[in-house]
Amino acid sequence: MYRIIGTDGKTYGPVGLEQIRQWLAQGRADSRTPVFVDGASEWTFLGLLPELAGDFAGTPPRIGAVRPGGPAARGTNSFATAGLVCGLLAWTCCCCVPFNLLGLAFSIIALAQISSQPEPQEGRTLAIAGLVLSAANLLFVFGLGLFRLAFSPAALHWHLGRF
Repeated sequence: MYRIIGTDGKTYGPVGLEQIRQWLAQGRADSRTPVFVDGASEWTFLGLLPELAGDFAGTPPRIGAVRPGGPAARGTNSFATAGLVCGLLAWTCCCCVPFNLLGLAFSIIALAQISSQPEPQEGRTLAIAGLVLSAANLLFVFGLGLFRLAFSPAALHWHLGRF
């Protein structure tokens, strides 16, 4: 009997070899699908099972450490890290607008990538933190600019070209 971990992260089974072959034919599983064979000591991949060797074209996937609870996480999204760094730099570099805009862009890209990936990826918290820091600092910069214009009429005349 076999148990597999689907792309949704859920465990399916126990099922027989014929059910596995049906899932392969339907495209619901492939050679990289994690599988646990009854009596085995650890998870492996469908492409590495000798009984399914004829069902796959090409070479089997390289085996890696597969956690019993599911496939290993793919790491932290780099856009999420960049968004957080830009959000922090916006607050430490005298309210620099380019860092705000970059932080917003990187964080939004990271959230879109993380939510669209079928395999787990870290970084959602970093992306949200970068988004909040960048947006808050951008609002602060615009609020500070409006405050300066409201209480400094000379600055308004200077900006309009009147000295």
